[in-house]
Amino acid sequence: MLQPEPVVEHAAPEAASQGFNAGEVIIEHVANSSLEHPLIHLPTVLGIDMSVTKHVLMLWLVSGVLFLVVTAVVRRYLRQERLIPSGLMGVLEIVVEFVRDTIVQPNVGNKWVNAYTPLLLTLFLFIFSANIIGLIPIFDALALLNHTVLHLPEDSFITQVTHGGVTATGNFNVTAALATISFFVIIIAGVRAHGFVKHWKNMVPHGLPLPVTLFLIPIEIMGMFVRPFALTMRLAANMSGGHIAILAILSFVFIFTDLFGAAAGVGVGLVSTLLLAVPISGLEIIVVLVQAYVFTLLTAVFIGMAIHAHH
Repeated sequence: MLQPEPVVEHAAPEAASQGFNAGEVIIEHVANSSLEHPLIHLPTVLGIDMSVTKHVLMLWLVSGVLFLVVTAVVRRYLRQERLIPSGLMGVLEIVVEFVRDTIVQPNVGNKWVNAYTPLLLTLFLFIFSANIIGLIPIFDALALLNHTVLHLPEDSFITQVTHGGVTATGNFNVTAALATISFFVIIIAGVRAHGFVKHWKNMVPHGLPLPVTLFLIPIEIMGMFVRPFALTMRLAANMSGGHIAILAILSFVFIFTDLFGAAAGVGVGLVSTLLLAVPISGLEIIVVLVQAYVFTLLTAVFIGMAIHAHH
């Protein structure tokens, strides 16, 4: 007799059982792309992989936009017959005077204001530009265009770059590089003002008993490295924290959609967006300016402390 063939049950696709992963989405938006799968493959130089990741691409974008805008505005201003600033040049002049008169001059003094204003102005403009460009959903708009119109494959450059937007100053490597510049400028400022030997002697107040001096020396050395560390952590943590908070709030929409349906997702989305996401987004705009100001101000304060030791 012929035996009936056994019925083979096909397992449901694994993808069907998977819901919205809020953690994966958030990390994808704020984290750097892996060097194992960079956007642009480049050779290794002196043991350092020079491949371009999302944060490197954003650094290029910020630097290029800032350079082109400032250069175009200044050249247009210099070609005018009447050197009266207007438009973007007027805004740039306000920023230059603000940094010079309210940040640099009160901290480093009139003698050194012209020496350190260009550097501190560059830090302020770069950090502010990186912060504000990071708020623009460039990569999300490209992802929407790719999903609706282009339909490019997963291994294409556009598809890879659209896997989450990033803020350059949310990367600790970027803020550590900026803080390292501040670290060496502080030392250079002290050496220029007092000489190499006198600068290091100024780390400890004069006239103290020897035991107190020996006790203060390691504390002051630790303080030298704590300052750039604080600059690094403050800027990167603030810029990453705001994006994570907004993405976490917006994730409620998809989580409630998976659990209770589209109507619940839309309802939660309206409430969470209006009551939480919009105010936090407004706060992020303020943080963009505040963090650029704080980083520049603290660098100016530390430079002034090196120049005007024990004052």
